[in-house]
Order: sequence, then C-alpha cells, then structure tokens
Amino acid sequence: MPSQRREHMVMGAYVSYGTGHHAASWRHPASDTTATRNLGHYVEVTRLAEQHLFDTLFLSDAPAVFNDDRAGFGGRVTFFEPLTLMSALAMVSQDIGLVATSSTTYKEPYNLAREYASLDIISEGRAAWNLVTTSKQAAARNLGLPSHPAHAERYRRANEFIDIVQGLWDTWEDDAFPADKAKGRFYDPAKRHELRHRGSVFSLDAELNVSRPPQGHPVIVQAGSSEAGRELAARTAEMVFTAQPDLESALVFAKDLDRRASRYARLNPDVIILPGLTVYAGTTEKEAREKVEELQSLIRPEFGLSMLSDLVGGFDLSSCDIEGPLPRLPPSNANTSRRALIERLAYDEGLNVRQLYERMTTSRGHMTLIGSYDAVTDEIVRWFESGAADGFNIMPPLLPESLGDFSENILPRLRHRGVFKRRYRPGTLREKLGLRRPENRYVTQNVTTSEGEHHHAR
Repeated sequence: MPSQRREHMVMGAYVSYGTGHHAASWRHPASDTTATRNLGHYVEVTRLAEQHLFDTLFLSDAPAVFNDDRAGFGGRVTFFEPLTLMSALAMVSQDIGLVATSSTTYKEPYNLAREYASLDIISEGRAAWNLVTTSKQAAARNLGLPSHPAHAERYRRANEFIDIVQGLWDTWEDDAFPADKAKGRFYDPAKRHELRHRGSVFSLDAELNVSRPPQGHPVIVQAGSSEAGRELAARTAEMVFTAQPDLESALVFAKDLDRRASRYARLNPDVIILPGLTVYAGTTEKEAREKVEELQSLIRPEFGLSMLSDLVGGFDLSSCDIEGPLPRLPPSNANTSRRALIERLAYDEGLNVRQLYERMTTSRGHMTLIGSYDAVTDEIVRWFESGAADGFNIMPPLLPESLGDFSENILPRLRHRGVFKRRYRPGTLREKLGLRRPENRYVTQNVTTSEGEHHHAR
C-alpha cells in the first residue's frame, strides 16, 4: 500500500453553493437564503477559513443555470461569477489560496490568461485555475452554439488551450519593466515575446497585455476523473480535485494518476490529490446522524429526482419508482465520471433511486464521513497516511456552520496528530504548497528564429 506523501495535508474549503453543499441546506433554519448573492456572506466564510489555516478557497462554476430542478425547489440556481468574487475576496484575505473554476470549452485562451494573471497580481500570488471542460449541456445554448461538444472534442480543445494560456503568461519576462524615468524607457523590448501557436484547434499570434503573474503561472488545478481528464491532469495539473467515495477507489485513483504523471517531464513531479469530503460530526455518532437526518428531512422527493436526473446526463427520472432500481440509461455527453459513479452505486451496490438521490443531495457522490469527532479524525488520517489523499477539499453541508464545526473540532485533532500545519508558510500559494515556480520559457529555452522572433517551443 502507498504511504503518506506529504508532511502536512492540504486543506481546501469548497464554498461555492452559498448555504452549503447539502442540496436542501437553504431550507435549514440557520441558513441565509440570500447567501449566493451576498458578498458579506462570502467574506465571513473566507475569514473563517483563513483563520483556521485552510490552504485554499475553492469556487466551482459552469456558464449555465443548474438544472437540478425547474419546479422552484432547488436553492442554487444563481451564483456569483467566480473570478469577480475571488477578486473581492482577495481584498479581505492575506494567505489563503484562491481557486476559481473556468471552462476551456466556453472561454477563449487569451481572455482566461488575462483574468488569472490579473487575479494573481491582485492577490499577490494566490491565484489558482481549476480547469474544467464543462458537463452542463445548457452552456452551449447560452453561448449560441448549436450543441454541446463531444467529450473527446472538449478534451482535445483543453489540451491546446492550457498550452496557449501558459505561453501567454510568459509574454513578459519578470524583469521586463525597468521603468527608468531618467532614460525614458518603461520596458525592455527584448523581454517582450509573442506567442505563435499553430494547432488543430487554435491558430494565433498573441501577446498578453498583463505583466507576468507573481507565481510565474497561477497554480493549475484539474477536476476531471475520466480517462481523458486523468491524462490531462497527469500532463498539466499541480493539484487534482476528485470524487472518490471510498478508500479503495481513492488508492486506485492515486496510483493511476502517479503512474500517468511519471511519463511526463513535469516541473513538479507529484500531483497534489484532494478528494472532496463532506463531514457530519458531533461529540457522539448519534449527534452526527441527527445532523444528517435534519437536512435529509428537508429534501422534497421531486427535487431529489430532478437533481439525480441532471447528474446522470439530463435524463428524466420523474416517473421512476423511488423505491425501485435505477433503469439502464442511454449514453450521455455530460459528466462521464459522475455518471459512472452513480451507475456503480446503482448497479453494483444495489442502491435504489431514493437512496441514490439521498446520497447525491448529501455530497454529490463525494466521500461522506458521519461519526464522532474522534472517529472522523481517525478516518481522515487513515486516508492521508495510506497515500490515498494529500488532503481534502472540504464540502461543508451547511455554511458557515459546518465549516466552523470542522475547523473548531476536527482541525485541532489533526494538528495534534501532527498532520495539519500550525501556521502558514510565507510567500505565494506555490511557496506555501511547496511547488516550484515556472521559469519564463524564453529565458530558459531562448528559442529564437533567424528573423529574431520568439516562438513557443512545441
């Protein structure tokens, strides 16, 4: 069995959904139903996470309304655009990393490179890009496209996209701006470089109009667990967010990703693996289960079926017997890894439709731990020490209450066990995570044509 890969675990706070990750959290008496449009709420959550030394704040995104339901039962149909929100949160934080999600399918490389370079400068080196290809088919209609691109096509585009973005971040060398007032020269022309890219998806000649990010490149995060997603992560990602519901599958995933990554020349050989984790804990297991039952009691069956329908690819399950089995489903062009997880729970483990939507509303298929504070701590440490995870992206079922509970009762126990830090390291997010900073490719490679133009080495 693999062994612990880092001295201290990396801990992310996944806070996208305002009132929390449980799909019925908005109905809880303690919830602020304005949370998804309330900047003050996110400021409170950010300060709480930083106070307790979380490494990153994580925001997911899709350029579409969630199709969890159309009958008005779902509480997360609107949310902030993540880069705008992260820029605001950068102003009220100092150390926590800011992981925003952007799609390579529904953005263009130049715009994305500008956005993340700007966020890295604004936050003084704390930006990270969670690269996704988008599973929401409604996104195509929102952008006036005839159809959602096929899975393979989305990843072919993603592979070129990230190469272009990283090339654009090297447009300017770190010392390109002497701003010599006496000589009247603001920048050094020899340290300005045009990216020339010719590929099967993109062809462009471009220079970024934002200076080089403090981290060189913002940290690259990847959230796909399909075959194509794993290969892209192995080549490009420095951190991976994944849904692994049990230790055995997490170990298999970690071993597979390590094997794939070893085939590439990587600046940072090891990928930081963070499974999603939802925790319901209390002084006793009974208290923890009462927290689950309170939230589960708020799920309307119509909403549970609608959410499950969306997660399996948009197939209408409203006529299904909730106490019966999940019917066999036709192929889908949506989230293949989440669909595969649901099918495994249904067909291999025998969960009926109600049990499936209850599992999904609780944590959308991510690992869920229910138990006493000590028991939950033991299991988290077991995953970390076995090498199944380098830490976790914590998915609080109720915000900010569950994040506070985890911070005040689990993190001190992890710190006592010696697996969670007592203070932030100084420096950028890369430095805090122990990741090397990329050198500018034009400094290290000095690729120059006879005409004096600088080219992206491919």
